Amino acid sequence: MKKLLSAGIVVLLISLVFVVAAPREGTLLLEGSTTVGPISDAFAEAFQKMYPKVSITVNKTGSGNGAAALVDGRCDIAMMSRFMKDKEYKTAVTGAKPFLPVAHAIAMDGVCVIVYPSNPVKALTREQVRGIYTGKIKNWKDLGGPSQAIVPISRDTSSGTYETFEGLVMNGEKMAANVEYVNSNPQAHSRVKSTTGAIGYVGLGFLDSSVKALEIDKIMPTRSSIAKGVYPISRPLFLFTNGYPELGTLVHEFCTFYLTEEGQEIIEAKGFVPVTAY
Repeated sequence: MKKLLSAGIVVLLISLVFVVAAPREGTLLLEGSTTVGPISDAFAEAFQKMYPKVSITVNKTGSGNGAAALVDGRCDIAMMSRFMKDKEYKTAVTGAKPFLPVAHAIAMDGVCVIVYPSNPVKALTREQVRGIYTGKIKNWKDLGGPSQAIVPISRDTSSGTYETFEGLVMNGEKMAANVEYVNSNPQAHSRVKSTTGAIGYVGLGFLDSSVKALEIDKIMPTRSSIAKGVYPISRPLFLFTNGYPELGTLVHEFCTFYLTEEGQEIIEAKGFVPVTAY
């Protein structure tokens, strides 16, 4: 009996090892935020090293498009730099194939207001930033800078970064006709670094020495101020799924990868702030 029991345990252990070691196969499609995109790209690269037979596609088209793709069943995971809107939830739960979207907060970010590096202005209030984007403030001399026209750059309206900026800065006021819209964080960054009078806003991961981040309401966007939520334009970053993903699936592993040490290292390397620290 003991020999039979021992043999059974050995067979069970071998089976478990085989299950754990078995290579994953299949595809995974992500759609949405250009802010979350670099994190997902890096997660995808790590996964494809672990699982060579897995194919992962990351389409960076904006948070609104990610939500729509998830609701329509055109992606497995929606990348979003804002929470889902009520109308997006309603469409999901009342659609032809109703489901409850589930949010996975994978990192913290700050919407950083940036200017050309040589601009002497170092700090603004949200009221002053709002004044720029509504057209009430048109020249840098009114803010302690040079006599130069302000060139306001904004993300497009389908962007989660835009909607965060609109909610936390614009306070319901409309942007002026002279505001220039761009489709992504890299485009906003590029436009500001090449235009001496420009002002724009990007995620924390897109800050570098070619642009200058401003204090907002006397607080600089830093890893610490964003992690604590004291920087006034802080926000979480999300992956949304069709219900809570089945345990053990590729979707579940991808959406919880931020909890691993490697996932946190990737988030930090991309310039964002992990929501946990081990």
